[in-house]
Amino acid sequence: MPRRKPRVLKLATYNVNGIGPRLPHLLAWLEREQPDVVALQELKARGEAFPAAELEAAGYCAIWHGEHRWNGVALLGRGARPVESRRGLPGDRDDHQSRYIEAAVHGMVVGALYLPNGNPQPGPKFDYKLKWMARLARHAATLVELPHPVALLGDFNVIPSDEDVYDPKSWKRDALIQPEVRQAYAKLLAQGWTDALRQVHGQARIYTFWDYFRQHFERDRGLRIDHLLLNPVLAAGLEDAGVDRWVRALEKPSDHAPTWVTVKLPR
Repeated sequence: MPRRKPRVLKLATYNVNGIGPRLPHLLAWLEREQPDVVALQELKARGEAFPAAELEAAGYCAIWHGEHRWNGVALLGRGARPVESRRGLPGDRDDHQSRYIEAAVHGMVVGALYLPNGNPQPGPKFDYKLKWMARLARHAATLVELPHPVALLGDFNVIPSDEDVYDPKSWKRDALIQPEVRQAYAKLLAQGWTDALRQVHGQARIYTFWDYFRQHFERDRGLRIDHLLLNPVLAAGLEDAGVDRWVRALEKPSDHAPTWVTVKLPR
């Protein structure tokens, strides 16, 4: 009996910066690129405002965890409904911000996250960011060694190295680049996670975010803050990774571009 070919899936993360105004961009991207699993951030919408029907018509089933004006995360499955396993990051019962959702979909465990920005720093927002990263590390440690494929996808709001920003000096006071933040991200990777974009592209400069000021997108003055982390089981099948910059070039876009990875699932 012939052996079945392993499945190749495309996983993606996309900070939409408001799913209402950015829905046409999201639908156009889904139709053109057809990712199998998508993590969305910054929905800025509660349950009743989430466009579940429009996404279903496009072939995607969704689960989401939203807020009225801020934050919000979702997971989409192409032709498959994600089976939710966790809503909210454990470790702080008083934290009600919508920043994490986790599900089983297409034979994988996938966590979609929107890590706090942390600005201005120093201050309470930066303290919250570091505490959230510590909680993430504790939870991630329970996932990384699972015998199943696991991915953590999202807007991490972390510039891991100077190669991930167009001009490190101009960002030296920003929370995204502080030594404590970089150390926390490096500690997370040291658990055994593979940073897929960096694994594929080496030290080449590749960005996922360009702010709206001074034609930074047109001048390619960007940051790499959207990351796709794979546990060893999933990283063994890593094939390619990239950024769909064409979405950032659309009219009135999000300041992020969808970032993706293709992986071969283990038999």
